[in-house]
Amino acid sequence: MTPNTPTGCPTPALLTLSMMDLIGMKPLLISAGLKHQPAVPHIALGGEMGGDPRDGNAVPHARDLFEKGRWIGEFLSQSHDMLVLGECLPGGTTTALCVLRALGYRAKVSSCLKENPVALKETFAEAAVAKVREAGVTDPLDIVSMIGDPMIPVAAGIAEGFRGKLFLAGGTQMLAAAALIQALGNIVPDVVTTAYVYNDETATFRETAAAVGADVYYVDPGFESLGHAGFARYAEGELKEGTGAGGAMFLAGVLGFTPEEIRSAIREHADRYQ
Repeated sequence: MTPNTPTGCPTPALLTLSMMDLIGMKPLLISAGLKHQPAVPHIALGGEMGGDPRDGNAVPHARDLFEKGRWIGEFLSQSHDMLVLGECLPGGTTTALCVLRALGYRAKVSSCLKENPVALKETFAEAAVAKVREAGVTDPLDIVSMIGDPMIPVAAGIAEGFRGKLFLAGGTQMLAAAALIQALGNIVPDVVTTAYVYNDETATFRETAAAVGADVYYVDPGFESLGHAGFARYAEGELKEGTGAGGAMFLAGVLGFTPEEIRSAIREHADRYQ
């Protein structure tokens, strides 16, 4: 992961790492459906890369990924009573839209881009949902197998296996995981995000969360007044969330760090890469 995007906007991964340094924790990384594995310690669940949802066979090993996720949830329950689960997935808002629509939600999703390519996503979702309808598929995991992505079944599996308090940290992508969790008859976890997703007028984050049955927390880091041009882009609609950034800031707050301490840690971390 690079510290900055090509436009100079610091990545959400930098935000999460700065929070991990602040609170003195190490994240547990889980990979699924990656062609190239990370060069850092992680749990590798395997599986193929997510395919084109319009082809109707995007995640052929969705059930296997779900079961592996459930095992991880059960394992973490032995030593933890709270878990903040983030995600990092390219193109994930598009597959999230496909899954949400196929599960019956009239959702609109966010984008990491300042200009949300709504029309393009709608084209994908219409084709993907049509595939599901033509095949007569109604089982939630089979729907994800057809038109989802590897993150969704893993997150839902972890939610089923974990016995403590779980927070899904992310934007509209995590609402797709929450929708699958709800469709499987399990308790829907709370969702934590940033103000940039929560207030995104091109999406229906609040409405979709309410429809899914997820309580929502959001963090407003006030990046527009941080004195950093790259972070100011978040307030203008670029990136918004990712890699559990909102959840990491939320966790720091829960552990007693003040908003100013959180902002200072983020700024200091970013300055190291300039």
